[in-house]
Amino acid sequence: MTDDPTTPPDPPVTRRGFLGAVGGLTVGAAAGGLPAGLVARPSAAAGVPTDPAVEPFYGEHQGGILTAPQRHTSVVALDVTTERRDELAGLLRHWTGLAADLTAGRVADPGRTSPDSGEAVDLGPARLTVAVGLGPGLFGVDGDDRFGLADRWPIQLAPLPAFPVDAMAESDSGGDLVLQASADDPQVVFHAVRQLLRAGAGITSIRWTQDGFDETAASPGTPRNLLGFKDGTANPTSAADLDRFVWAGPEAPPWMAGGTYLVVRRIRVALDRWDAEPVASQERIIGRHKASGAPLGRTAEDDPLDLDARQPDGQPVIPADAHVRLASPQANWGVTLLRRSCAYANGVTAPSGGGGPALDAGVLFTSFQRDPRLAFVPIFRSLASDDALSRFTSHTASAVAAVPPAPAHPGRWLGQALFE
Repeated sequence: MTDDPTTPPDPPVTRRGFLGAVGGLTVGAAAGGLPAGLVARPSAAAGVPTDPAVEPFYGEHQGGILTAPQRHTSVVALDVTTERRDELAGLLRHWTGLAADLTAGRVADPGRTSPDSGEAVDLGPARLTVAVGLGPGLFGVDGDDRFGLADRWPIQLAPLPAFPVDAMAESDSGGDLVLQASADDPQVVFHAVRQLLRAGAGITSIRWTQDGFDETAASPGTPRNLLGFKDGTANPTSAADLDRFVWAGPEAPPWMAGGTYLVVRRIRVALDRWDAEPVASQERIIGRHKASGAPLGRTAEDDPLDLDARQPDGQPVIPADAHVRLASPQANWGVTLLRRSCAYANGVTAPSGGGGPALDAGVLFTSFQRDPRLAFVPIFRSLASDDALSRFTSHTASAVAAVPPAPAHPGRWLGQALFE
């Protein structure tokens, strides 16, 4: 780790050397969301759509990152089955056209000759966004440079290390491509994913998927997670902080300018055990008041964390193992990440320790950062060793991806600069 963790380290001499260095890191569990009132929106003068149901597709950054939270999200991790570079590029070009049409609400009439499946006709765009990420395997990190892209690999896109809270099958980890589709209507999300998958038939295969929901996203204020706590209060919001912590910097390859790096984790929460905890205990575990969202010892949600505050007996007001303390920038060399998460519910499953069925539910955690090695990994490594919340969580799916910039205008396509 460098003295200033926001400054990326010098590139390693070899990919093998770097991967060996990160292979021993461990991380823990967390959950987050993005406050609806704290996102930047382009103005109509910038040439973006003025219909409030239409989120801009073309521009500087892909949608679904700074977009005000939508109610429904689907994440799909895909394996690329073709060995041909031109087919991979062609798929990204095809997806660009599809995504531009879908986000604008342009859905074909199923009564006419059309490749569209038609289930979203008359539903409107519903603020749909589609983001596409590129996994490490496309760059030969696994030793198979099948697309000749190894020399364009961003070193920030390293496979995540093994985490002590991992409880996932190999098939639920990784992915050559990662799709994130979000909208205020679940059928619009499903339709978008369905069309993109149909376009990738014969080129991609599904590795793992997860749907999530955030029914509070349309309401003012910070949404709550399934733990009942407000989530995402501490996200970076200013342009300066976004440049510092979220968008790829000059250390990244030129094709990533305006892009970012995505980490996705499906985090199952043992809600039966969580619900058995008294509210006062839950508040000590999180480090915030459940009703107001204020840090312990404070009154308002937006009050700053006072990690030095002490009780009369000398104990910290915010416990040493509280989630917000260990996840805070103050405890992580000033580093932060942009969390954009939602809840998920997959029915029931038998707990690993035996007993009757339990809810398979929790957090579909997504974060965007300038460099996962300097944000996600060290923050979660700290959480792994001390976070009281980790006793209630297990990670059941995972992916990391480079999210290139959005196409600047029609005629450009997602990832085009990577292939030029």
